[in-house]
Amino acid sequence: MTELTYTVTDQVSYLTLNRPEALNALTPGGRDRLIELLAEASADPEVRAVVLTGAGRGFCSGADLRGTSASAAGERIPGDVARTLRLGAQRLIAAVLDCEKPVIAAVNGTAAGLGAQLALACDLVLAAESARFIEVFVRRGLVPDGGGAYLLPRLIGPQRAKELMFFGDALTAADAERLGLVNRVVPDGELDKTAREWATRLAAGPTRALALTKQLVNASLDTDRATAFAAEAAAQEINMTTEDAREGVASFVERRSAEFKGR
Repeated sequence: MTELTYTVTDQVSYLTLNRPEALNALTPGGRDRLIELLAEASADPEVRAVVLTGAGRGFCSGADLRGTSASAAGERIPGDVARTLRLGAQRLIAAVLDCEKPVIAAVNGTAAGLGAQLALACDLVLAAESARFIEVFVRRGLVPDGGGAYLLPRLIGPQRAKELMFFGDALTAADAERLGLVNRVVPDGELDKTAREWATRLAAGPTRALALTKQLVNASLDTDRATAFAAEAAAQEINMTTEDAREGVASFVERRSAEFKGR
């Protein structure tokens, strides 16, 4: 059984973590394959949106820690852990953030540790009512990784982020929505349908404008106003050279619905 399934339907890339017996814990191979597929979706003009979900009753329980032992940990030399994170978990989260197509997380169950960071790095987050988000690191005596200390304060502020990370309690889908971590909570049976509807709408949109918008919003959290305004002006300059921008203006003038091609 492959641990990651991949299909493209109606210009939407559907990526499904497929280790249900392990709550879709990510092995190094699965993680690297997911990074590859996100990069391919980003570069492929025939892909205009991405949906990421999990098989079975879990979204992703984090990194697969099987094989890690106290004896193995004792053999590490300084720099090993930092290098592993940089080339592994951090590279995965960066692949989501840097993907030029909108990425929707359809969180169908538990999203813990790296799995929680993976969901929260996505542009839009849909959650089934049974979904749970857990910053599980403190339960293992670990520092949050996979970009958690970067993502969470930007989404919900430092105090709320510390609460989730200090206690490691499971956050229900409803509470995640209340805090602003989730765009919408839907009944379990409607998650796939809602994700497809959202992805279809995004795939029919002006793809390059969406990519530039994503880039602007993500960068704005780390820049001052002058830099953000300059980036906005440059992005609009680039965007106005696209076919979709010309179509958008023409459809307004002609009083008709726009038909975007993603170019």
